[in-house]
Amino acid sequence: MNGAESLVSTLVGQGVNVCFANPGTSEMHFLAALENPAMKSVLCLFEGVATGAADGYFRMAESPAATLLHLGPGLANGLANIHNAKRASSGIVNVVGEHATAHLKYDAPLTSDIEGLARPLSHWVRRTDSAATLAGDAARAVTAARPGQIATLILPGDTSWGDAGEPTQFPIELPVRAAPPVLRVDHVARMIRQADGPVLLLLADKSCRGRGPELAGRIASATGCRIGTHFFTNRIERGAGRVTLERIPYFVPAAIEFLKDFRHIVTVETGEPIAFFSYPGSPSKLQHPECQIHSLAEKGEDGCAAMEMLLDALGASGAQAQYQPRIETSVPHGALDPISIAHALAAAIPENCILVDESLTTGRASMGLTAGSLPHDTMQNMGGSIGFGTPVATGAAIACPDRRVFCLVGDGSAMYTIQSLWTQAREGLNITTVIFANRSYQILKHEYAAMGFGAPGPKALEMMEIDKPTIDWVAMAKSMGVPGISVTTAEHFHRALANSVREAGPLLIEVVL
Repeated sequence: MNGAESLVSTLVGQGVNVCFANPGTSEMHFLAALENPAMKSVLCLFEGVATGAADGYFRMAESPAATLLHLGPGLANGLANIHNAKRASSGIVNVVGEHATAHLKYDAPLTSDIEGLARPLSHWVRRTDSAATLAGDAARAVTAARPGQIATLILPGDTSWGDAGEPTQFPIELPVRAAPPVLRVDHVARMIRQADGPVLLLLADKSCRGRGPELAGRIASATGCRIGTHFFTNRIERGAGRVTLERIPYFVPAAIEFLKDFRHIVTVETGEPIAFFSYPGSPSKLQHPECQIHSLAEKGEDGCAAMEMLLDALGASGAQAQYQPRIETSVPHGALDPISIAHALAAAIPENCILVDESLTTGRASMGLTAGSLPHDTMQNMGGSIGFGTPVATGAAIACPDRRVFCLVGDGSAMYTIQSLWTQAREGLNITTVIFANRSYQILKHEYAAMGFGAPGPKALEMMEIDKPTIDWVAMAKSMGVPGISVTTAEHFHRALANSVREAGPLLIEVVL
């Protein structure tokens, strides 16, 4: 077999059976190797969709997918969502095509420093030497990606078409997350017993799903501490019958108010609360100046094991968590605003829905008002680079084809990676894309004021408005094979959401604000 065939065979043997691809000439042998029936290849019309889809896939499957990117410019096109994936601890195997080794000396137009582009956002980078070593490099790339890291394998053309010899089987190396040291757990237990004020248990990453929220709820019942998350989290299992995690607000004044009474914060798989941006005269750290930060589980450690150890150290192994009751939200009526939108969403979320939230301004009220909805997962943008929502929804739907995905995204953000709709139509994915069409980068108006400039002047406002011309979202969706509908009232929005759940395939809802 040739090198590309050995690469795909090895990826499949390592459990990587999905490839989000935007190929070019240097990847033709890899493309031919994708005829392997065990590998599902998904065409994306922009590399940022491919890398974002791989992020969403990992968040739901908890196993890496591959991307196929064309040379340095193709990798560069995908870097924004690789940044988001890295911040979300999502594992991805990026396969980046390269010119054949003998061709590089001629400095062809697409020649670039691929390693230089990849290294800042990759945990593991390797340029394969030959067809014979390619399979081993592929196995190492998957091993590097599996714990939730970015692996980038650079694939010169001659290593794809060269003779790789007989296929080789490599053992699958599963990651093992370490439990924290007993001394650290004992320190946290002593602090909780001795604290003379409220304690916040701050969760992130894997501790926000599975047994994590339930263990945190048991600690809260035993100690009276509160449990919460940062404003942005890679994935939370929430809703009725689950333990509710409070969310630290995004805006600095509200976050400071939320945290002002805590003198102790215990972190699980995360660090201290910090502001998303720096503002003149405003602190970067959001906790009270006298608050102490105590790490129970570091990033990459086993947060659930840490919380079980803490329960034992507290003598509270028998404590029972308090679960979120079901709240039947009435269908809202009248004007569309953040509250009526959140109520419509709460009333329409189906059981086991995957909610991808890049709504920025419009959806900020949704988390609190959907706490009692049917059980669902929610995912947010950990890296802050916009254009995250529709690709991540695409990957999540590939990972969980039997679950409906709701993707909430502002109109400004959606324009970065709107090509996702085409892939959703091509694959028949069960995704409801909600575009909040306020015809502006509304978040920038808030940030402009937060920087102390007040209301924007006419020239600044021109850089924040996207209404000249107005984007026709329904027509755009139709052009890519996705049916669309525009809504102007809360009840119409709810009806469109509910109807989308009953029909297979993708739908776009434009919410006119």
